Amino acid sequence: MKPKKLYAVADGEFIHIEDVADLAFAQKMIGEGYAIIPEIGEIYAPIQGEVTHVFPTQHALVITSDHIEILLHMGINTVSLKGKPFETVVKKGDQVTDDTLLSTVDLAYLKEMDRAQDMVVVITTTNESIDHIDLVEPGSIKRGDVVGKIQLRE
Repeated sequence: MKPKKLYAVADGEFIHIEDVADLAFAQKMIGEGYAIIPEIGEIYAPIQGEVTHVFPTQHALVITSDHIEILLHMGINTVSLKGKPFETVVKKGDQVTDDTLLSTVDLAYLKEMDRAQDMVVVITTTNESIDHIDLVEPGSIKRGDVVGKIQLRE
């Protein structure tokens, strides 16, 4: 089976999930993944698929592709901001590609509210369906760059 590509959701600094400023993410309690600390607040889809959930506070959404479920969590400890810094432009049922703008985030507001700006991409799919996940090394990245591949079990 052909691997599924993971894309950079924004221009910025690519980091491994272990380096995210939140223990639940960094300790992979939710799943494997990565984050991007964005330079600008335009956030794009990390995988081609269907939007299956948009949180009411707009701080997170879920995209499903084949047997893979991806959580995009925008910022750290942002649920308490009640959606203020987010303008999510997709809805449940929308088909997305790496060229699809999902949300705009007011990064200055996140900074003002003392919230980390990590855009966290987590593969929440159970390990039984994934053979392995390959990610690029940390560093500067451009939106749409392939940052990893998910190989599903046959």
